Formats: sequence, structure tokens, C-alpha cells
Amino acid sequence: MRLSKKAEYALRAMVAMGRRGQARPVAIQDLSDSERIPVKFLEHILLELKKSGFLKSKRGVGGGYLLNRPIEQISLGEIVELIDGPFDPMACTTAGMPGRCGCGQAKPCGLGATFGELQELVRGFLGGRTVADVIKREEAAQPSFEI
Repeated sequence: MRLSKKAEYALRAMVAMGRRGQARPVAIQDLSDSERIPVKFLEHILLELKKSGFLKSKRGVGGGYLLNRPIEQISLGEIVELIDGPFDPMACTTAGMPGRCGCGQAKPCGLGATFGELQELVRGFLGGRTVADVIKREEAAQPSFEI
């Protein structure tokens, strides 16, 4: 199980924008260059993030994209779900019918219950981590130089 390249790029773009803050817009070309994301692909991703309310745009000279919410309020789970959809490892975890498994068994199966737990763990983990958390982790990993 792996995130799509589109979801990875969306996460990287949001973190890069979070590092810059909400004050100044980021040009698509600058973001593409700094994160090594193909421009055309990035354009589609940023448009999708804008339509979903994560970003706003500013036109004209000095324009680009800005975060629409504080980075402490943007979870990784929201971004991944927007791009890849909800984490749903197998049909048995989404049957939606009490007492019946998605694989057709009359009662919930062991695999469905096991992967249902995994589904909740992944959703909880990603939902509980924000763009701000990723940036803090990056900053903590940077060596500090004292003179």
C-alpha cells in the first residue's frame, strides 16, 4: 500500500508552502523548482487544493498560491483523502451493512475486522498529524550551529 505520486506531491507542496507562511504567495514555478514537481502536474494539484479550500490564489505580478488556513489546522489525512480518497484496504472494511461482511459472508469476517482496525489506525494517525507537525519535525532534525 503506497500513496499515489499525486498525494505525495500534494503533501510536499503543502509543507513547502507552510514553511513560507501565509503572508506571501508562492509562484507555481518556484514551488515546482524547489520541490522538483513537474509544473503541469503541480498546476492540477494546486487547483484541486484551491477548490477544496486549502489554498487561495492571488493574480498578477507577485501572485501565486497562499494557504487558506493555518498549518496547525491542516491535517495530512485531509490532504491524502482529497487526493487518493479514504484509506480503505479491503471491501470487508466498508460493507456498511451491520452483520454482513463486504466479501459476502453473513457475519463480519476476521480479515475485515483486522483490516478495519488498520483502517482506523491509519486514519487516526494521518488525521492527528498536521502540516505544522511535519515542519516541526524537519526543524528538529536540522543541526544547530553555535558560534
